Amino acid sequence: MRETRVSAAGLREAIDRSGYYPDLVADAVDSALGNEPVTAYVVHHEATFDPAMEVRRHVTVLVLSPTRLLVCHTDEHPPADGMPASHASTTTEAVRLSRIQSVAVTRVVPDPASYVPGVPPTEVTLTIGWGAISHIDLEPATCGDENCEADHGYTGAVTADDLSLRVSEAADGPEAVAHVLAFAKALSEATAKAATA
Repeated sequence: MRETRVSAAGLREAIDRSGYYPDLVADAVDSALGNEPVTAYVVHHEATFDPAMEVRRHVTVLVLSPTRLLVCHTDEHPPADGMPASHASTTTEAVRLSRIQSVAVTRVVPDPASYVPGVPPTEVTLTIGWGAISHIDLEPATCGDENCEADHGYTGAVTADDLSLRVSEAADGPEAVAHVLAFAKALSEATAKAATA
């Protein structure tokens, strides 16, 4: 379930509807949010399969306030050494809007030759970067001469990729795609205002 209605009560309802440890998730979000009002939010609940073919559930809650982006991620874990029962871990991060460096939205549109403006995409990936995590991709540099055997060092790129959230019409429904697009728009507008303040 993905929601972007604006209110703390609507946020709690969306967390409850996700059905994924709602009291734990809501408590973590509430403590990070404090007394700030909710401007927009997304609740993204998803199941994944690990190599042992066990189902693992996790939820990501993104909350936009007037001054910050709150990211809350909760994972469940199976019993392990020192932990005889399954357990969950919840991490929250509060990022000042002025620290957000990029808000990237990738839209997938089938049959682009017949695209009609206003028709929503069938898949959306929202990627937000604030500089906490960067990836470095390196490869050997070349000079373009196929016969050259000289060492030209390396070339590469540093990419900020702190959070990536993907929804699709097929897996999540068209409402989920619309909600993530609405959240991305609200976040982009808020970071633009923060940059000029």
